[in-house]
Amino acid sequence: MAKMSKKKIFKALGLVTKQKGANYGGEWFATSKQLLEVRSPTSGQLLATVEQAGARDYTRVMQQSQKAFVAWRARPAPKRGEIVRQVGEALREKKDALGALVSLEMGKILTEGLGEVQEMIDICDFAVGQSRFLSGPTLQSERPDHRMMEQWHPLGTVGVISAFNFPVAVWAWNTALAWICGDTALWKPSSKAPLCGVACQNIVNEVFKRNKLPMGISAVVIGRGSTIGEKLIGDKRIPLVSATGSTRMGKRIGEVVGARLGRTILELGGNNALIISDKADLTGALASSFFGAVGTAGQRCTSTRRLIIHEKVYDTFIKKLIANYKKVRIGDPLDPQTLMGPLIDEGAVKEYENAITAAKAQGGKVLYGAKVLTPPFGRRTFVLPTIIAIENSAEIVQHETFAPILYVMKYRQIEEAFRLHNDVPQGLSSGIYSDSVAEAEAFLSYLGSDCGIANVNIGTSGAEIGGAFGGEKETGGGRESGSDSWKAYMRRQTNTINWGGQVHLAQGVEFQS
Repeated sequence: MAKMSKKKIFKALGLVTKQKGANYGGEWFATSKQLLEVRSPTSGQLLATVEQAGARDYTRVMQQSQKAFVAWRARPAPKRGEIVRQVGEALREKKDALGALVSLEMGKILTEGLGEVQEMIDICDFAVGQSRFLSGPTLQSERPDHRMMEQWHPLGTVGVISAFNFPVAVWAWNTALAWICGDTALWKPSSKAPLCGVACQNIVNEVFKRNKLPMGISAVVIGRGSTIGEKLIGDKRIPLVSATGSTRMGKRIGEVVGARLGRTILELGGNNALIISDKADLTGALASSFFGAVGTAGQRCTSTRRLIIHEKVYDTFIKKLIANYKKVRIGDPLDPQTLMGPLIDEGAVKEYENAITAAKAQGGKVLYGAKVLTPPFGRRTFVLPTIIAIENSAEIVQHETFAPILYVMKYRQIEEAFRLHNDVPQGLSSGIYSDSVAEAEAFLSYLGSDCGIANVNIGTSGAEIGGAFGGEKETGGGRESGSDSWKAYMRRQTNTINWGGQVHLAQGVEFQS
């Protein structure tokens, strides 16, 4: 794929340089007069300004979303699935432009930007099939001539709050499933990547318009967390809030939504570790560690943050890993030759620097990197991927730093590796490289990983949409994407039908006058 210019990307996706921040179909609007500057993390170039949505705009969008829900839930689920199929086809047509926009606005390299759009396409395909299988079981009743069953009903308007690092895919994970379940979706994109939200809404608007569907099935509000975010999470009309971001943010959302007895899907911090056994294929382990730590400049929730390496292979493995790090091509993410782009902004660079300083103070030794790069890379957002030898118990290792910093440590016995692996507050993704069946099975057992995702001879980063995605502990406990995650977007109902005529009470209770 040839490098696309900003002008070409904007034209393909219906973007403008002076953008309004609210939409539920039709024209974009906003009344806050508060402008958000959207700049490229690569060059600092001003890409566009967005007039953010205000409280009145939120109210207008929410009213329309509620109205659309009444009509959308009445449409048979396979018919809803057909609309999602068309959305998937529209995304296929716009894949190159949308993938390039992800790289332009967020900074991940082009192949990852395109891969993120492919995730959107894949979840649409998954949801289409699932729309014909929103099923519940038939249950055996203890009462004669009775039948019991479970069924699932649409829930309402689902609120989606996404993070900058996956500015389109996480929205699709949630929204494609919400749609086939009969819900409408109200999306608050990250203020660090709002144009991706505009582009996605423009794409789906065309599909809904072509099918003469009511406006409001899909809606976007771009605005401040203190205004739009707080209104969304406190809104009793939104029965489910799905939020991706930091643990700190998730605790706030959980507190507010929980206080009104609403539901949440929380996808929060990860502190993902990969165990490298002395019985491992080191070639595969090296490739997985390299991508896991360096991919997306370490800005994935599933990025590999820690390597727990057997002492017998530690020196050999670290030597090979550093050799790979020295070959990383850093620069413009839209250049196909680039392997690592920028961090999202200068604030992220400051966190990178602070983490390195803390690691050194806590006994860590820098093995490679620990440097902020200067022009000709553009903004002060480019850094060297960094490897630090340090103890797992160090305070800085217990926290997630959203940057390409990899902490490495040794172990002797596999039980020690499991203990180190689990001894952090987060529990998203995990992996072990080992050709020992016993070690692999133990890692997947109750003795091993305490994470929501546990892999054998696969790295921590890069989940498929077919499986449920999410983690435990301070990762929030939510599940999105595949498997039976669709159930979170519906309400369960147990039904009992008396077809025999006589009234029988459960548990043999007799109650007659």
